[in-house]
Amino acid sequence: MNRDRFWIELEKVHAEAERFCRRLSATREDGDDLYQEAVLRAHSGCDGLSDPSAFRPWFYRLIVNHFKNRRRGAWWRHFVPLTSELEEQMPGWDPSGQHWANRQLARAFAAVTLEERSLITLHEIEGWTVAELAELYKRPEGTIKARLFRARAKMRKALAPFENREQMMEKTDLKPQEVAVCVVTKPEKE
Repeated sequence: MNRDRFWIELEKVHAEAERFCRRLSATREDGDDLYQEAVLRAHSGCDGLSDPSAFRPWFYRLIVNHFKNRRRGAWWRHFVPLTSELEEQMPGWDPSGQHWANRQLARAFAAVTLEERSLITLHEIEGWTVAELAELYKRPEGTIKARLFRARAKMRKALAPFENREQMMEKTDLKPQEVAVCVVTKPEKE
């Protein structure tokens, strides 16, 4: 594929792929970085793609692989996720509205692998069919269905402990309160 054809094909999937990168990365900034890096890699490697109709799955595969490589990088090895116990003790903890939904989504995605996360995002959020996913991942449709089923089960299991709290708060009309945090440092001995 020549460079001019690359830009034509990219234009067709630009908005959708950019949105996918943002959802996959969980933040707009990281998603934009992922998208830009994927475009640069795709542009430099587009000579190897001969069939323009295969551009979309090829480009998405490149995005998923680059996302996985970034997450395996040195910085992410030192990353320690925030536990739910610590999160609840933070000032401003408010399990309502958009913040609660974002935390639940983060908890659910933390329970699955990067491959499963991209699979769920493409199928459930972006609306890709099982056939399209099978083409992208070069696996039979039955395998894709099984992986989706297992990923959903892992996500449900990760959210199960938080289901009881939600029900309890609805029944008792408890309102979450902000927790004041005071940090005191011990003076050093001279």
